[in-house]
Amino acid sequence: MASNAMGCLKLSEDQIKVLEENFNKVTKHPDGTTLMLIAAECGLSEEDTEKWFKQRNAKWRQAEGLPAELGSVLD
Repeated sequence: MASNAMGCLKLSEDQIKVLEENFNKVTKHPDGTTLMLIAAECGLSEEDTEKWFKQRNAKWRQAEGLPAELGSVLD
């Protein structure tokens, strides 16, 4: 298992690859159904998957020079 630098989640390289692909190609803000499907594909709980997306969004927003929290500007 690879250590995830974004938090205390311990994810494999394959899990990170699936999460990153979904983040970059599908959506940065998955709805409940999409979140459930991504979680199932990764073998993670929906809560852990949602946590990863929140952390990844904050990292992305910071890299874009935006506030870490979603405000009035949509990504």
